[in-house]
Amino acid sequence: MTEQKPSGVDDRSGGAHGFDDESLRSAIRTALSCGGDYCDVFVEDRDDTLIFFDDGRIQGITTGTTAGVGIRVIYGVNYVYLYSGNPTAATLTELAARAAEAVRWERVGTLGSVDAREERGIVRPRVEPGAIAVADKVAAVERANQAARDHSPLIGQVVVRYADDDQRVTIATSDGVIARDRRVHTRFVVQSIAERDGKKETGFYGPGRSMGWEFFDVIGPEAIAAESARIALVRLEADFAPQGKLPVVIDNEFGGVIFHEACGHPLEATSVANDASVFCGKFGQKIANDVVSAVDDGTIPGGWGSADYDDEGNPTQRNQLITDGVLTSYMIDRLGSIKMGMAGTHSSRRESYKYAPTSRMTNTYIDRGSDSLDAMIGSIDHGVYCVKLGGGSVNPATTDFNFAVQEGYLIKNGAIDRPVKGASLIGKGSEILMNIEMVGDNLDATGTGMCGSLSGSIPAAVGQPAIKVSGLVVGGRS
Repeated sequence: MTEQKPSGVDDRSGGAHGFDDESLRSAIRTALSCGGDYCDVFVEDRDDTLIFFDDGRIQGITTGTTAGVGIRVIYGVNYVYLYSGNPTAATLTELAARAAEAVRWERVGTLGSVDAREERGIVRPRVEPGAIAVADKVAAVERANQAARDHSPLIGQVVVRYADDDQRVTIATSDGVIARDRRVHTRFVVQSIAERDGKKETGFYGPGRSMGWEFFDVIGPEAIAAESARIALVRLEADFAPQGKLPVVIDNEFGGVIFHEACGHPLEATSVANDASVFCGKFGQKIANDVVSAVDDGTIPGGWGSADYDDEGNPTQRNQLITDGVLTSYMIDRLGSIKMGMAGTHSSRRESYKYAPTSRMTNTYIDRGSDSLDAMIGSIDHGVYCVKLGGGSVNPATTDFNFAVQEGYLIKNGAIDRPVKGASLIGKGSEILMNIEMVGDNLDATGTGMCGSLSGSIPAAVGQPAIKVSGLVVGGRS
């Protein structure tokens, strides 16, 4: 596998949609002229806004436009990928010629008939991010700062980040596909620091959606700030968590980050096709408790990880990963499909034109069950209730994980007792799946995060209903 940036090509932004269909198809013909099984072209232009607030004032405002083009040739189980930030017809022709020279493969792929695919409307902003003045975005940030401080006089510092992006892409393939897509994201993050008697605690809340400015009709800046401040104040009142192997209830929404990191990544072809996953060879086998079903769905309207098409031009779809505890699907891109001998699942994604695509998650979650949160809490004599998780680490080869608990409570005699802090959840993804014994009816798949892997950093949503794990190691301070 090789990736290279051609020398002598400037990184200047340009109109990424200045390519007609024939110029894209001509580049594919050129790229395959010396051999190759498959070729695709990815054209992108993108607008971004980022506002950063700290220490009572705006610290920075960044707006910009990025554009570029990349071309990939797959030959056998290998590929060549070249890209440029100067998306012109001449540049694309140069990239295609260099790709052809680099491949020199015995098979010459053919170019299919045109299969034009227009936007499906899964991501369709009602209020364009670019139609909102920067001054209005700044005002939203300042309102959030004030709302967090108004929540309590103990809130002494507030950090706010506003971000939006508007990405337009065209994907052309040697199969004949020419797909056009638009991905729009808005995210609002508030971090509140509460202080009392020299002790400080932090609360964090940062939701986002594949929406324009109408995102704030779902949840306003003031509500996000209030939730951030609430978490900080809860932590200020908390005692240190108990340690040991305990029954644990993990609540919905961002609680799904454990499944995403410790189970989702090992189900991607990136790992499975290279025999680097604990789930290799487990297709059709039981890998979880019967109560567990799990999904990756790129078609959720407004979902943080949603799109009309994946980055190989395939329509996004709902993939049932686990059904009643049985592994029923991996997440497979084109190259993974070749290596694994399995059909693709329309799961190819990338951060930008600077990355070749690979198998990635979209909106990934444990599906809805039938148990109530109250029943889960009531079934535990001594354990921990995790409302919100924070950062963590995972070994993707072994699925060993360690996640901090941002907001947690002691469970005592079947009831929520008092807030705890300093807890971390330690375990293996392959084991926690078997130890989930109750799954709630309060599914929320809107947990918001940026997921990093071989093809860069991409928006990926996590989620689940509340789950009860029969035994999980809780680490922390005595």
